[in-house]
Amino acid sequence: MAYKSLLTVAVAPEGVLATVTAAGQIATATDAHLDGLALGVDRTQVGYSYVGSGAVVIAAAMDRAEGEAREAEAALNAAIGAQSPSLRSSVESVVTQLGALTDVVAARARYSDLTVLPLPYGKTRSVADEAVTEAALFEGMAPVLIVPPSGMKTAQPKRIVVGWNQSREALVAARRALPFLKRADMVQIVVVDPPTHGPERSDPGGHLCQLLVRHGVKAEVSVLARTLPHVSDVLARQVRDLDADLLVMGAYGHSRFREAILGGTTRDMLENAEVPVFLAH
Repeated sequence: MAYKSLLTVAVAPEGVLATVTAAGQIATATDAHLDGLALGVDRTQVGYSYVGSGAVVIAAAMDRAEGEAREAEAALNAAIGAQSPSLRSSVESVVTQLGALTDVVAARARYSDLTVLPLPYGKTRSVADEAVTEAALFEGMAPVLIVPPSGMKTAQPKRIVVGWNQSREALVAARRALPFLKRADMVQIVVVDPPTHGPERSDPGGHLCQLLVRHGVKAEVSVLARTLPHVSDVLARQVRDLDADLLVMGAYGHSRFREAILGGTTRDMLENAEVPVFLAH
């Protein structure tokens, strides 16, 4: 499998260039098509209002959302224009209410091989950025590549770290990342503080390594102690020590009522990501 249909979503101009550059490089390298979605989000939640005032509030909010959509669309077009002339792409602009954003993004992510997005957390990001990431992962069922402000060093990462904890999500992420893994010079499966009584207690990460090697991946396993407060800290240190170009990990939902809430290791990694993070659920 190769990534042939890529999607990127912008809700603001900030971070668009780095994200589109990464997506454009991947699309060009794999002869894929890049779809851009510019979103204007109406964040108003009108519970009650004086007679006649509700329509004014709604109209003003929609005008603001339309303006944001135009700004995001202009940023997408400018960023795409800065890419290789051979890049095949299209840009669509949509205005939606925050409550309907999940359906809008998921409807497009479901038919993409890879969704490329900016970091959802930070001073310039909003609740809409979080909602877009969650929608693509959980409702869109698409793997997501999160690109930090520093961008992506290469469209074909040479050194990749795979975070492994024997979970379904981690396995899905490893499978979905195979197009990247097969082209890498080195893939390190990192197991942090594996359980002593788990199903892989005698050979942590061994089955995954065997699976990847049979696909031609140059994989090895590294078992690390949890010497820092959080698993995310250990993973981040390993990424730095290896000078890795990409981190692959499962995305986890920690809410019993709404699965699409990133928490724990996933959120920690995204809040402090120094390299692109490949997520799947």
